[in-house]
Amino acid sequence: MLDDWRLFFQEYLRNFHHTGAVSPSSRFLAAALARHVAGGKDADQEHGLRRVLEVGPGTGAVTGQIVASLGPEDRFDLVEWNARFVDRLRRRFETDPAWKAVADRVQVIHGPVQDLPREGAYRTIVSGLPLNNFAVADVERILEAFRGLLAPGGTLSFFEYVAVRPARALVSGRADRQRLKGIGRTLDAVLSKHEFRRDCVWPNLPPAWVHHVRLSDVEAASQSQP
Repeated sequence: MLDDWRLFFQEYLRNFHHTGAVSPSSRFLAAALARHVAGGKDADQEHGLRRVLEVGPGTGAVTGQIVASLGPEDRFDLVEWNARFVDRLRRRFETDPAWKAVADRVQVIHGPVQDLPREGAYRTIVSGLPLNNFAVADVERILEAFRGLLAPGGTLSFFEYVAVRPARALVSGRADRQRLKGIGRTLDAVLSKHEFRRDCVWPNLPPAWVHHVRLSDVEAASQSQP
């Protein structure tokens, strides 16, 4: 665990743009993000398996929650841009007993999520990407990739830190304020139509909102819940 914190902080200092936080997600944030992995075990019962995708797993704080929730025939893919995180994850699937038990059904992919084939294969996508760090066009491309990767009725869970955009806007220049406003509009357009649940996770550094959405209009309307 200490090694994970050290590596995460090093990558934060080296590339804040893609790492996005000073420390890995807390176990409370991890549990909220993985909520629909654990809750969807009967979704593909007729097929005997589900496919789960984690985007931006970092050192694996959320990955452990997902591993514990996988059914005996489920497939689990992880896509990570940072090469050092990829190496850490692959070693963990070779050495950690709980992770090693599912390793034959896991693929760790090095690269951006936008490069994955959009086959609509995943029942659940869990994203740890720091969307508020990216250009508006990149956020739009990532969300479009999620839409293409999700199976009909599939669930996307992602997070952002509480009040991050207003707080950053106070200390940012004009160009960055405009970027943050653009990201806000892009996310609001998705959340206003497709969000069916939002969790606030206070025991995290910093506190975070977890958004759960279904990007299929029909499913979002018919399966909405408080």
